[in-house]
Amino acid sequence: MKGQKINDRYQIIKSIGEGGMANVYLAYDTILDRDVAVKVLRGDLSNDEKFVRRFQREALSASSLSHPNIVEVYDVGEDNGQYFIVMEYIEGKNLKDLLKKRGKLTTTEVVDIMSQIADGLSVAHDSYIIHRDIKPQNIMILENGLVKITDFGIAMAMNATQLTQTNSVMGSVHYLPPEQASGKGSTLKSDIYSMGILMYELLVGVLPYRGDNAVEIALKHLKEPLPSIRDELPDLPQAVENIILKSAAKNPKNRYNDAREMYEDLKTCLDESRKDEPKYEYEYPELDSDGKKFTKQVENAVALEDEADDDTSTVEIKEISGEEVKKENIVLIILAAIFVGLIVIVTTVVFLLPKMLDKKQNVVPDVAGLTVKQAIAKLGDEGFDVNDEQMEISSVDVPSGKVVKTTPASGTKRTKGTKVTLYVSTGDEQHEISDYNGRNYLEVKGELEAYNIIVIIEKREVKESDNAKENLVMDQDVKAGEKLRAGDTITLYIPNITVKYPDFTDGSYTVEKVQAFCDTYGVTLKVLEDETSSYNEGAIFYQSRPKGYTVTEGTTLTIKIAKKPENAPDTPVNPDGGDGGSAETCEDGLC
Repeated sequence: MKGQKINDRYQIIKSIGEGGMANVYLAYDTILDRDVAVKVLRGDLSNDEKFVRRFQREALSASSLSHPNIVEVYDVGEDNGQYFIVMEYIEGKNLKDLLKKRGKLTTTEVVDIMSQIADGLSVAHDSYIIHRDIKPQNIMILENGLVKITDFGIAMAMNATQLTQTNSVMGSVHYLPPEQASGKGSTLKSDIYSMGILMYELLVGVLPYRGDNAVEIALKHLKEPLPSIRDELPDLPQAVENIILKSAAKNPKNRYNDAREMYEDLKTCLDESRKDEPKYEYEYPELDSDGKKFTKQVENAVALEDEADDDTSTVEIKEISGEEVKKENIVLIILAAIFVGLIVIVTTVVFLLPKMLDKKQNVVPDVAGLTVKQAIAKLGDEGFDVNDEQMEISSVDVPSGKVVKTTPASGTKRTKGTKVTLYVSTGDEQHEISDYNGRNYLEVKGELEAYNIIVIIEKREVKESDNAKENLVMDQDVKAGEKLRAGDTITLYIPNITVKYPDFTDGSYTVEKVQAFCDTYGVTLKVLEDETSSYNEGAIFYQSRPKGYTVTEGTTLTIKIAKKPENAPDTPVNPDGGDGGSAETCEDGLC
């Protein structure tokens, strides 16, 4: 609940997500003074040894990974029977939300996003950890374009003990590798398949395999070839299509061996040198050698569907006699009587059972304004137990040391012996506001929200002369020295900084200047030399991220430097008649 501390350190601020196995909360780390995400195993599962072991395995797997594109795990533990994981708090949208808003993404954006995902997963694959649930909902994207892979909830070290049956299907069916659907288990190449389906979806805006139910979709993954992406995007570079064909191959032998191999291919797929690359051809057959397309489990699930699709099936028509009609009417009457009886039973259970249970329940008394000792006595008289640990809460109306409220709330009915938590007033507690200028807004936000102060973040346009830095507070509407109570609001202003790539091919940039630019904005520079007589030697004539493209920290920029070919004339001849150093033309901004 809000305000509760886990492990006497992580103060819960609010719930930010619920899953089948765990709930996720935004919390404040009172020791390191920062916001964190705390994943807590659901209470009804904490007594289930199998789920606890799976949850702990998730923690161990995820905590061993460290990469800018993977959500970082800070802490793992257990507190009074609550198993928890403390993770990096990500403030951004997931790819599913982005697709809903945009429909589909540009080729350059998709290659950038997939490169970051592959780069992050390569670290996991190096440790033989399989994510097993790659899908848009598990890929977060920050405002600066940095991608974060989340939820290694069903990730598994390949050498760890199997906790599920071999034929269990985990992950989302829309991104389900054929080998998982057929019960053969997962390998590193299973993540590759899911990435191929995700890349297809990001480019086209729709999934390649769709159906009315999960079984139908799984069968399409098993039996149907990947729809041609060229039908939707005829101008897509062949090298990009090849990556999708290779990663989404049904036969794992035709896929990349791991994410690192796919990442290396993504890095160069938009290079000019790969413009005329031939279409990828599968080396191995796409179906098993014995022709088996799916296992008995899937066959049984779709037996009726297969029969309905059988063109050789016939329909037998026969005449029905009057006696048979009478027999059928009797059967219908009996079924109707059974149905009415069931309705009566259900109605009795729904309406009478609560009334019967009410006799065993007591009303939680109102103890607001009483001392803790008085409240415990009054609750005890009504048959309730009181938690040893009380929660503290500020209150303008209730004096310090007196009870403000309870959980469960007064007036509600609960069975005897129910534990009741007391919220004790700390009085009219106010928090003095400091000067937050120059501090990271996320740290300030977490600090203030720990006092239940509402924090609003607004962006302001800035000029280069302002020397404003991204994510640092530049102003606030409540001045330092003023005091705020719980529920009061403060607005923090941060600069709206969007850096664009300049034209490095205009002749004014050297490699050193480009390197300085990349160092400033956290971009990795890759320099290639290309023999050409069309440009002056040493001239920058190509950049992988065109002029006007938004700079994203953690990404890679590739530039090409002209190198004089052997036995070439001293004077370069440019196609446009210029002096050299002019940029190549790029179609649709893709080079």
